[in-house]
Amino acid sequence: MTVTESAAAPREVSSPQFKKRFMTRLIIVLIGGMLLDGYILGIVGPVNETMSADLAITPAVEGLIAAAALIGIGVGSPIGGWAGDKFGRKPLFMIDISLFVVASALQLVVHSPEMLIIVRLLMGIAIGMEYSVGWPMLSEFAPANIRGLLLGATNIAWYGGFMLAFMVGTLLISSTHLSWNFILFTSTFIAIALLIGRLGMPESPRWLWNQGRKEEARAIVDKYMDPTEFADMEHTEAVKGKFSQLFATPAARKATLFVCGFWFANVAPYFAIATFAVTVMKQYGMDGGIWSTLVSVFSLLGVIVCTVLVDRLGRRTLAIPSSWAVFVMLAILGFWTGAPGIIVVILLYIYSFMNGLGGALSGIFPGEVFPTSIRGVGTGFAAAISRVGAALGTFLLPISMVGLGAGVTMLIAAGVALAGAVITQLLAPETKGMSLAEAAKNFSH
Repeated sequence: MTVTESAAAPREVSSPQFKKRFMTRLIIVLIGGMLLDGYILGIVGPVNETMSADLAITPAVEGLIAAAALIGIGVGSPIGGWAGDKFGRKPLFMIDISLFVVASALQLVVHSPEMLIIVRLLMGIAIGMEYSVGWPMLSEFAPANIRGLLLGATNIAWYGGFMLAFMVGTLLISSTHLSWNFILFTSTFIAIALLIGRLGMPESPRWLWNQGRKEEARAIVDKYMDPTEFADMEHTEAVKGKFSQLFATPAARKATLFVCGFWFANVAPYFAIATFAVTVMKQYGMDGGIWSTLVSVFSLLGVIVCTVLVDRLGRRTLAIPSSWAVFVMLAILGFWTGAPGIIVVILLYIYSFMNGLGGALSGIFPGEVFPTSIRGVGTGFAAAISRVGAALGTFLLPISMVGLGAGVTMLIAAGVALAGAVITQLLAPETKGMSLAEAAKNFSH
């Protein structure tokens, strides 16, 4: 190293043990963010009936409260993606978790539907920012051979957080005298722990490199990472990202359509069904919290299976069959309106498992398909599109169940799943084992 280079950016090479501890901490705080996201969205379900009775809200307002966080994600994702690509992953990494803490705490003092909607909207904005910076940051630090595993683990955490919230909420609402405000407020404890854990984290070296700050990027790699994992970075040129790059070439348009369409079709029916699982089960004659809770359990199992297999079998290999299976299960539920309750439960559990299998991939594809220059804005845009679908599904499901019935509602969900299966069959790429530069090399061609 020359004197000039040393003066420009001291290169501190850390021990393997230090780097391992850093990677463990990074994984925990990033995956923890996804657990918090799932918890915030899942905690509404168990308190929904008590909250609705207390606030005297209509089914439409009930759906709007549940969808408010999803609408916020639709706002926060593209804004966070743009800001993360422009100003860096690290600032957004801290801003979104700080907003989590404030908005989560405010749930303790809300006493009107209007205020609750506003607070849940703010929380959704924070979640959207987390999506658009968390996945890109993890993909940019993760070794290629376990990148799918780590990105899949974020989805385990998301479904785990959703399931944990449902279980905690169900236990507290049925076994204690705690208010629904306090039960919603419990997400604050997770948010504070993550805020503390994120203090002092470094910037993404790939983002720094793409900004032309190459010595800073090399210094972070030497201190925190295995340099061999970033060899591809040395051969990439700095490119200023623009939103228009998502649609600049036929390959870019196909990739953007696939990521958005796959994610939209995966979450739109699931958010609605999982959020109102108790209502859906009652429509089919199955009453009881345990049946509803198991919807999230089977989704989590699907995510775990995908995470274990994704670096062995590949992304496309898992995406196609799971997408078609989801469509088939929803179509059967829609057409067989008189099915026995136990059959309905089995179909919903198979649906949840297969949807979880595909859902794990929705956190992997964006971090690999989009190049570093627009990884944030691409992930943010796809997250926004997906959450528009999730918000529509969550808002419309209670209305549709009352007005159209369970059968028609499930057929509408099946139609969304069919569109996702066709898009996946035609456009899903295979990125197993590739470096980020290799995975995104065809994006602009």
